[in-house]
Amino acid sequence: MNLILFGGILGVVMMYLGLLEKNSRIITYAAIAGVFALLVLNVAETYGSPVWNFQAMGMLATSRYGLLLNSIMLFSCMLYFIVSGADIEKIGRNAADYYALIFFVFAGIGILTSFTSLLMLFLGVEIVSIPLYVLTGADKRNLKGNEAALKYLLMGSFSTGIMLMGIALIYGGSGTFAIEKLSVAANTQVSYNLIGGLLLLLVAMSFKVSAVPFHFWTPDVYDGAPTVFTSFMATIVKVAAFAGFIRVFEGPSTLLANKWQLVLAIIIALTLLVGNITAVFQHSVKRMLAYSSIAQAGFMLFALFAFNVFAREGIVLYAAAYSLSTIGIFAVLARMHDYTYDGFNGLGKSEPLLALVLTVFLLSLAGIPLTVGFFSKYFMLASALATGGKYLWLSILAVLCAAISVYYYFKVIQAMYFKQASGQTVAATTPYKAGLLLLAVLVILLGVLPQMLLQYLYF
Repeated sequence: MNLILFGGILGVVMMYLGLLEKNSRIITYAAIAGVFALLVLNVAETYGSPVWNFQAMGMLATSRYGLLLNSIMLFSCMLYFIVSGADIEKIGRNAADYYALIFFVFAGIGILTSFTSLLMLFLGVEIVSIPLYVLTGADKRNLKGNEAALKYLLMGSFSTGIMLMGIALIYGGSGTFAIEKLSVAANTQVSYNLIGGLLLLLVAMSFKVSAVPFHFWTPDVYDGAPTVFTSFMATIVKVAAFAGFIRVFEGPSTLLANKWQLVLAIIIALTLLVGNITAVFQHSVKRMLAYSSIAQAGFMLFALFAFNVFAREGIVLYAAAYSLSTIGIFAVLARMHDYTYDGFNGLGKSEPLLALVLTVFLLSLAGIPLTVGFFSKYFMLASALATGGKYLWLSILAVLCAAISVYYYFKVIQAMYFKQASGQTVAATTPYKAGLLLLAVLVILLGVLPQMLLQYLYF
């Protein structure tokens, strides 16, 4: 619960710092120090030393699983600030306000990984979503960004309405908001209200994680938002949404497994197919990554489909793999003027280090061995196979879709190493390159030794 309290406090501190300090560099250093402090506090809580325990009336309860996901998101955010802090400063004159909004998002993330009541789920989702609407339209001079912010607000409000209706029906069918009591009700006295409520909740959370057919907002919002904030939304926020998604359905898991596994299988199949096939036909790398994030969500949904040890370990690895790789790619993309594939032409000769780390990130997203992306996909497929042979077709489809993804990721690698330079330059300072190199090393290190991360689930 440290993240909820101190995330909110740091958000307020950053707002006041923006009034007192006009040097954007100092503000960025303060933000890096703040997120590092949150990481230390979260690790301390993981090992039984919380700084502050507040009375949540039984509506919040931390777990080692949720705290580990918090640590992954906080560590990813710290690296995000290091490699993309300079780009955040360039969006406008209010860098402190953007950092404040991000810290408020983390207060909501703390709720999403620890709620035990559907009421807290609603609060967590809204605390995460509202700052994102502002960040999406942060560049007021960009009409596409303004349109993306409006679309995000409208679609987010629509999905929130569906969520509230679902929570109301669940309460009508079970008489409780508590996840644990809901589990008992779901497996003993199933009513139409409960089934309908869980279905609406499934739809609402599918909106939040960009699962097909509830993905319509994702490409336009990711493409229109400032690239540096797209990086945050596509990684840390998506992982948080999945953490909440999994937590809410851990309660009625037996009902979900027996009645809705086919529904989930169809959603996963559509998400994988639509995300990967549509990404193939994109000309903008930024828009390709938006559809790629939809396809990656299809793999992450296996954690909801299976509910076994492989799924729990897989989502932890996937959170790290997807966050580290995508933050690195967007950090480079944010400093480019041409977002098409041609903009990457000849990057291997003009900026060999940037091309190398980009290659590592793209290989990880494609699931190539010796990167953490390979093991994350392996664990997800293993979780589905462990449920039995009934849904073998889904695992085969996932493998085929992973093969399709190799095509559009390798188009970027081909442009960097096998085409003539386009003349585009990337402003790359030494700290910036060092941050990207650290991200690439972590991607490979976790790909070779995934137990370095997974051991924290148990010890």
